[in-house]
Amino acid sequence: MTCSTAIVRRLGLFLVFFGIVSSILFAAHHYLYARLVVAPSLGDTWTHAGAATFVIAGFTAPAGMIASRLLPREHGRWVAAAAYFWLGTLLLLLTTVGASELVRWGLGHFVPEPDLSRALALGVVGVGGCAVLYGVTSALGRVAVKRVDVALARLPASLSGFKLVQLSDLHIGPMLGRSWLEDIVARVNDLDPDVVAITGDLVDGSVHRLRDQVAPLAALRAKHGVYFVTGNHEYYSGVDAWIAELSRLGIRTLRNERVSIGEGADSFDLAGVDDWRAFGGDHGRDLARAVRDRDPDRELVLLAHQPKQIHEAAEHGVGLQLSGHTHGGQIFPWTLFVRLDQPFIAGLGRHRDTQIYVSRGTGYWGPPMRVGAPAEITLLRLQRE
Repeated sequence: MTCSTAIVRRLGLFLVFFGIVSSILFAAHHYLYARLVVAPSLGDTWTHAGAATFVIAGFTAPAGMIASRLLPREHGRWVAAAAYFWLGTLLLLLTTVGASELVRWGLGHFVPEPDLSRALALGVVGVGGCAVLYGVTSALGRVAVKRVDVALARLPASLSGFKLVQLSDLHIGPMLGRSWLEDIVARVNDLDPDVVAITGDLVDGSVHRLRDQVAPLAALRAKHGVYFVTGNHEYYSGVDAWIAELSRLGIRTLRNERVSIGEGADSFDLAGVDDWRAFGGDHGRDLARAVRDRDPDRELVLLAHQPKQIHEAAEHGVGLQLSGHTHGGQIFPWTLFVRLDQPFIAGLGRHRDTQIYVSRGTGYWGPPMRVGAPAEITLLRLQRE
């Protein structure tokens, strides 16, 4: 495939994707307009103003996401904030309007129209507004440290209490940047970790655009090092350039490989694989390569961005897999849709003899909101079972 053919193909795929997303957004805005503006029958002035508002809002999200990539970051972040804020508000309003349909069905025979629609619209705006306020407060508040004890059968007794700090899904980009990351790094260092593991989706943007924003990672300190595995967003942002930049910052990327953590018998294996959806060049997950010729009596901890790696991990004797990707759903009840793609959403779980911990993420993607899925810096304390 020639370069020009590849460009045309990617452009075509983008236009198809953009068309699908735009159609979904149009349908969502039309539904809200019908329920919150037309059905309450508040007069022509309200109807016309509502129509104009929803038309403008309908273009805000896609236009804002594109513009935020093209504008300088100091300007693009505000465009992105407006676009993503409305996208999150849209999701919460859709959820609330959807729930109100049950009330409409139950009271439809007892309360006449348009009184019922007016009452439901007022309720939707009130409940949805509170959900938006809660979600923004949760996302923009200080990230909590979540402490988790994990018992591992093959961990040397001398390493009981080993502190592994996991960061995941920081999404440094249009919204989150240097000052926020400096605080995260300082708090991780205060935990005095033995290892720091960053399990993918670190960035949303190129090295050229975000080098200064990611620079605080050079200050991370851990007794046995800082390790990284790619997430799907690295492959949209120039993965090879980011791997080189992280190496310059003192962070080692584990690409289908493993390292020994500790000294002699007082050690365990730490492995990492490329993201499940890795593409381009020599990229692609290969757990078999990462664990080839290893001693099965040694404990094995695996870094893998997506939880669905757990099935293969169980086949290769992994004791603990650390993942992210899901954000814990980020905005309830959209958590339910994540379950269609991933076997684990958040927290500690087990598949056969392999345990898995899925971080809800340290940052956020898209809407600056978290509802029912608070962000976390995860402190995993490994214990001998």
